Amino acid sequence: MSLAIQFQQVGKTYRGADKAAVKGLSLEVKKGEIFGLLGPNGAGKSTSVMMLCGLVKNEEGTILVLNKNAKTESAAIRKQIGVATQEIALFPTLTAQENLHYLGNMYGLSGKALQEKIDFLLQSFALKNKQHERVESFSGGMKRRLNLIAALLHEPQLLILDEPTAGVDVQSRNLIIDFLKELNKKGVTILYSSHLMEEAEKFCTRFGIIDEGKLIASGSREELLKENSTCKNLEELFLHLTGKNIRE
Repeated sequence: MSLAIQFQQVGKTYRGADKAAVKGLSLEVKKGEIFGLLGPNGAGKSTSVMMLCGLVKNEEGTILVLNKNAKTESAAIRKQIGVATQEIALFPTLTAQENLHYLGNMYGLSGKALQEKIDFLLQSFALKNKQHERVESFSGGMKRRLNLIAALLHEPQLLILDEPTAGVDVQSRNLIIDFLKELNKKGVTILYSSHLMEEAEKFCTRFGIIDEGKLIASGSREELLKENSTCKNLEELFLHLTGKNIRE
């Protein structure tokens, strides 16, 4: 079995915190799958994602990303992964084209090859007619689509998505999900984190549910529901495992 991501007894405690953000976390993401990383607020999802991107260092255990150690080889890893966070990482006063050229240059892309990739992605995400407009004038859905394009410019092997369809209209959501499914068919591994259980259930091939920094369940939809026969869908399973109390 070839793995894209492997967490081996990973732990992280932030300075001044009274408990670990992640503790003894072990999970595996296979190459070529769409893996849903699910958990309530404060469960450790964001910390886990930041650690595998090399933005936060794990204090315990080992994280392997595409066979590289996230703690010591983060620069090499970042060349092979694409990350679209919930926060829009774009320059609002620049146009869509200017944003993508700047970000493409950061990946070492330039010239005709970069322009062709930008044109293809803008067309695919229905933003071609907005390419010369400033991002600050875009709707939430348009910004979300452009944010995703920025993560795809360098053709990553692994795509990490945090709430990729948050706050977008139905049409934008369908466009994003359909494109990602086609991308996955071409071999791109996707790590998807979201609170939208219905979307996750339809989109992901396998899941990991974490709470209090630990993995509490993993498997395909069918496997998880078989293990918890009283639950009819992923949302019921999620509430069954993590509880119904509000998380701040």
